[in-house]
Amino acid sequence: MDNLRSFILSFPNDLIGNPFLLKLPKVINFLDSYLHENDKIKIFVKLIILSSVIALLTSCSSSKEFSEFENVPGTLIESGIASWYGPDFHGNKTANGERYNMNDLTAAHRTLSFGSIVKVYNRTNGKSVIVRINDRGPYAKERIIDLSKKAAEKIDLIQEGSAEVELRLLNEDKKLPINLKVPHFTVQVGSYKKKNDALSFSSSIDNSRVIQSKVNEEIYYRVYVGLFTEKTEAENLKESLQEEGIDGFVKQVEN
Repeated sequence: MDNLRSFILSFPNDLIGNPFLLKLPKVINFLDSYLHENDKIKIFVKLIILSSVIALLTSCSSSKEFSEFENVPGTLIESGIASWYGPDFHGNKTANGERYNMNDLTAAHRTLSFGSIVKVYNRTNGKSVIVRINDRGPYAKERIIDLSKKAAEKIDLIQEGSAEVELRLLNEDKKLPINLKVPHFTVQVGSYKKKNDALSFSSSIDNSRVIQSKVNEEIYYRVYVGLFTEKTEAENLKESLQEEGIDGFVKQVEN
């Protein structure tokens, strides 16, 4: 037993404190009480158990990504792809009425309440940034958040353009997701039977998105622009689009 204890204490520090490992001597004592017949069998069984336990513990301790994000403060709310938006939108009005400043630490999210404080972790390099939600988006379905240029720089996102991230809500008083009783409004500018037609039309309109809908067992691909909590803002957008020759109508988003 003394030799076994010395052997355990020679392990790396991050394994010594493992509760399962600390119980190992009791396991060996238990085996001693039942394997009386043959000392060689006893030694062989002990070695098998020791090697299996060490392999298991070592593999667990090497999973840095899991342990890293396990201890991150805040409520984990979403994992997915982050992107960023910059000069082309600088100075434009955001969904909450502010002017977009690409040098501020802000972000666009589809449902989080305006003013939500979110910590964004880049799963590729472990870097993080804290941002405030002040806009709606992203409109690309496969992405979950659009960061300002400044925020993207903080987590080395500029060159790659996108990355796998985790979002954690830091101000717990904010509703998550946005209160479903609060209506949201958008402008529908097209509806197509063929997805490629919808995507082609959407590519000609800034900040538009294509959403698949099912009506009477028929699939349609609808093109929407904007997302607002105030109907008047959606009406204003509709009028602006009409001035550009794009017809549409305001529609309440289904929650």
